[in-house]
Amino acid sequence: MTRNSPRTYSYAARIAFVVELAEHLHAYGTTAQRLEGAVIGVAHQLGLECEPRVSPTGMVLAFSDPQRPPGESDITRVLRMGLGEVDLYKLSEADRIAEEVLAGTLDLSDGHAALLELELRRPGRGGRVLHAFGFAMIAAGVAALWRLPWLDIGTAAGIGLLVGLLDMVTRNGDRLKEAHEALAGMLAGFAAIGVASTIGPLNLNTVVIASLLVLLPGMALTNAVNELTSQHLVSGTARFAGAVATVIKLTVGTMIALTIAQMLGVEPQVRAWRPQPDWVEWLGLLVASVAFSVLFRARLRDVPLVMAAAATGYLIARHAGLAWGGPIGLFLSALVVTAAGNGYARWANRPGAIVRVPGIIMLVPGSASLRGLLTLIQQQDVAVGQQALLAVVNIILALIAGLLFGNLILPARKNL
Repeated sequence: MTRNSPRTYSYAARIAFVVELAEHLHAYGTTAQRLEGAVIGVAHQLGLECEPRVSPTGMVLAFSDPQRPPGESDITRVLRMGLGEVDLYKLSEADRIAEEVLAGTLDLSDGHAALLELELRRPGRGGRVLHAFGFAMIAAGVAALWRLPWLDIGTAAGIGLLVGLLDMVTRNGDRLKEAHEALAGMLAGFAAIGVASTIGPLNLNTVVIASLLVLLPGMALTNAVNELTSQHLVSGTARFAGAVATVIKLTVGTMIALTIAQMLGVEPQVRAWRPQPDWVEWLGLLVASVAFSVLFRARLRDVPLVMAAAATGYLIARHAGLAWGGPIGLFLSALVVTAAGNGYARWANRPGAIVRVPGIIMLVPGSASLRGLLTLIQQQDVAVGQQALLAVVNIILALIAGLLFGNLILPARKNL
């Protein structure tokens, strides 16, 4: 049966589809420049002119019909939205629906209905519990990558699970949502201090950082600078401020736990010891790669690709960094992952984020930012804070350079 061209549908129906698609892309963590590019491209193919303005917490979409006199068909939609989070399955589905509508194989009304159905799809209790276990897997995997002792790895995994369960409780609660990161920091601090004071010594700060890694805004910091370099100044500045606020809340929560323990006379045993052999690091990489496919909600058929992207990004940065220095390793890893994501989007006609996001996530500077701020407050030494800030800046610069040159080497045909 021959489908109608999307341009033959009513002006209001075409606008409604673009708005719904934009809401989905925003909810799945798409950066401002990629979201705006995708919205403009879809609107153009639907015979609309659209001028979007995207921020991390909302969008303004101004529509007009180029077939009508200026000012006669102008419609502006203002959307207030929450911070998006990566959902590779729903991002892939939204992209597929849009492609089928634009190709004429799916009616615009059916495509709109499919997007609405996708929005209503929520993970069941089993999915939420698996998501919480993803926190524990990330914490254990990263602790193993850092070659911490087994007690540290087990403690990080246990605290990560507690943080994941806390995330389940506070995710949709208005009262606790704003204090979520501070509560997580307190929980991690108290749990780590309890283990270090009763069971055995820990690499205390490192265990806390590993257990909070999922909440750290390393990707947000990288995306913020990426948006700033793309001249999306409002969105980049807002995202950067939000990332800094998240690090501050995590630090505040952790320091509250440490201060209360000190007031009560509890003295945790602290040591700096990383005794593990090479195979533990490989095991940690495997566990972390699986965990990111869970946390990013990749569809089952994409899990091997997500795992391969995460492992490849880490391994390039690790071995190139050992050979030529850390910043060069990060640059080469970001370059290869970005080009690979763009290539996947070209040849598979699917979102490059399926490769790009997991490939970069293990390189972002979230742990460095929290470690620096914790050390600054604990030691009350400005020089330590400056060194930590310089380390974060170096990581971000290397990543952004890799992203920019990766896009130059193999430009993306798709914005997602």
